[in-house]
Amino acid sequence: MKPVPDLIHLDRSFINFRDFEFGEGTHHGYRWVDAKRFQLPSETPDDRVVLAALISHPQFRDTYDGAGVQGWPRHGQWWLDRITPDTYEAVDATTAVDVIHSWAAGQYGNVPEPLISRLQREIYTPIRKATGRYLLGPLPENAFHDYGPIHINYHELVLIDRPAGTLDLLVAADD
Repeated sequence: MKPVPDLIHLDRSFINFRDFEFGEGTHHGYRWVDAKRFQLPSETPDDRVVLAALISHPQFRDTYDGAGVQGWPRHGQWWLDRITPDTYEAVDATTAVDVIHSWAAGQYGNVPEPLISRLQREIYTPIRKATGRYLLGPLPENAFHDYGPIHINYHELVLIDRPAGTLDLLVAADD
């Protein structure tokens, strides 16, 4: 594999389901989606090299437990060294949307329209526009770090949009 290019972290979006008014008989379920966007270097030969660049980026060292990005060797619930480009599975847009939609809408009843609109705009549209979509696959038990697992459901997608020159890291989870 070629040397890992540098990604530039552009911004972050956080969708907290708790910020939306759920109707009677439904619940936000302590769910959220964290989206980090990066600028791709002008020369990125293939998606696996881009995934390696993401894994090596300091912004990837986030356990999503409220502590933010730290210098520790953890990502999500896992030890950082257990995640490689090969732990991500290429998926099509329909599968990627279904992963998030089933998690968001299939657990606690109806999702309010303002939340549906935001998910459509910030999550589903970028998934459909991406030229490459990668889902973090199952990791072995020994991949959990010293205080993981901390999330009930955890879904991670990487979206590569070559025409836009961006990569999105999407993490959707329940606390």
